[in-house]
Amino acid sequence: MDMKQVVTFLLFLVPVWACKMHKCYEDHELSDAANRKLMSHYPQPPEPLSAAAADTPSSCPLALYEQQLPQHISDRSVSPWRYVLVTKKDHFPSTYAEAQCLCSGCILIRDKAPPQMSDNYNSVPIKQSRVFLKKELCCDEDKYYLKPVTVEVTVGCTCVRVKSS
Repeated sequence: MDMKQVVTFLLFLVPVWACKMHKCYEDHELSDAANRKLMSHYPQPPEPLSAAAADTPSSCPLALYEQQLPQHISDRSVSPWRYVLVTKKDHFPSTYAEAQCLCSGCILIRDKAPPQMSDNYNSVPIKQSRVFLKKELCCDEDKYYLKPVTVEVTVGCTCVRVKSS
């Protein structure tokens, strides 16, 4: 066999090997298979107790800081956030909570003065890499395999100084 024949042979063989690398599932089997794989290989963090729909309006909760100190960490931060639900139908888990910063600046609290938002600081998202399983079509196009993908998820917000040039 000359080099050209070897290359041609390999070009036909590689897709066959790639198709055999993944376990393929019927559509109705995917959810159970994803849950098993997530529990054994990619444990998921606990979801927050409450989350808003992504399209509900939000505002910087200055008034909250004039009252008694809130209990939840996201409400006590000088860079508060809320959780919104994100849905990706072809991913497992398909719905997860993601933090959304509520203020552009940071809330300053000084002695007896009322809280105020300062644009001398910025509220910025804190990102975490999470592994999800994405539904991909197998070579036979009747079944699917689960491909691990990394997604950057915002888990909170923090206060930082404004960048200066």
